[in-house]
Amino acid sequence: MHAIEKIFAQKANVERVKAGDRVWADVDLTVNVDLYRTVLAEFENLGGTKIKYPERVAFTFSINAPAPTIQSASNEKDMREFAYKHGIHLFDINTGVVQQVLMEAGLVWPGTISIATDSHATILGALGAVGMGVGAVDLAASMIKGNIWFRVPEIIKINIDGELQPGVMAKDVILKVLGELKQDVAIYKAIEYTGSAVRNMSLSSRMVLCNMAVELGAKTSYIQPDEKVIDFLGSRVTRTYEIPTTDPDFKYAEEYSLDVNQLVPQVACPHNVDNVCDLDDVPKKPVNQCLIGTCTGGRLEDLAIAAEILKGRKINAKTRLIVIPASKEIYLKAMELGYLRDLIEAGATVTNPGCGPCLGAHMGVLAPGEVCVTASNRNFSGRMGSPQAELYLASPATVAATAIEGILTNPRGYLKSQQRS
Repeated sequence: MHAIEKIFAQKANVERVKAGDRVWADVDLTVNVDLYRTVLAEFENLGGTKIKYPERVAFTFSINAPAPTIQSASNEKDMREFAYKHGIHLFDINTGVVQQVLMEAGLVWPGTISIATDSHATILGALGAVGMGVGAVDLAASMIKGNIWFRVPEIIKINIDGELQPGVMAKDVILKVLGELKQDVAIYKAIEYTGSAVRNMSLSSRMVLCNMAVELGAKTSYIQPDEKVIDFLGSRVTRTYEIPTTDPDFKYAEEYSLDVNQLVPQVACPHNVDNVCDLDDVPKKPVNQCLIGTCTGGRLEDLAIAAEILKGRKINAKTRLIVIPASKEIYLKAMELGYLRDLIEAGATVTNPGCGPCLGAHMGVLAPGEVCVTASNRNFSGRMGSPQAELYLASPATVAATAIEGILTNPRGYLKSQQRS
């Protein structure tokens, strides 16, 4: 069996499972985001009066945080009262983006299953955990029963080998994968990332790969945990856990390979995540807004490289730069290290941790005709505001360099360091 299958088998209390099996499996963490007050209504519709395992349920506020409308404020009020009543984890508006705060809080570890009303729960694969997005009904049912049914997914292996060149980041790698394999390659399948480039990546960079696995259609993702995962979890997880491994004779549904030795910065052009090409091949047009942050590009190493590029420089007078750390923990560390000062002095607007403009909620919604280069994860029409706006996906390094020039710009010339992974 694959490690993912072993996780499903353990949580379903059966000896073995295979792709296509339907199993009732225990859920280690059930997560609702502030966009989905409907979970409360579904909880009532299903006859729910009590949460079976309150310690395994969390509500997180990061999308409309702080609340930008009366309706979102009312939703958050109802969800807070529900959380207080049932004694579940509540991560309020001062904590950060959904999955980032859950990982930092030690609520996820290798071998666990988490579900969320957040499609980017696939990011948890970077910790060797199964993370899946689900709808409101499934989430409410899990809160009541402590388990739900799953179809065990087929598993695709993506081998990523080689050494990243200066100015090339994990975001460029996953964009290249999207451009090559397209966004429907893994529908209701799981993706395992492996290879020398993945092993050499920081944990934060691996999170980028797993985060955007859902853009390939994947239901979940996986990277075999190593010392980097164990070090990150450290004192965050106080319980003991076992790290599942894949049997040597396991047969993958499909396998793909990518050599990144010659990879250059990538850009996903409007209006699809797999409309990807080399940065230098993209027509240069004025950029109105740049975004560095959210669950894809807001970790400490992202802010660090942006600060390195922007320190002592100024953003283009006709370009806005919004920076959103992924969590309070990252925000405070970036403040301590001086990254936020460098970014603000360059002209950036630094906001509280959260999702904000990534899905057109607030703190940077686009007007018709505007062009945005963003380190976030989706560029569909209307994703960040007006359907007449254009979104280009790129790495935090590319976004920072673009903010200086006001057009899409290769970051390599702005970097002092010689290697980024």
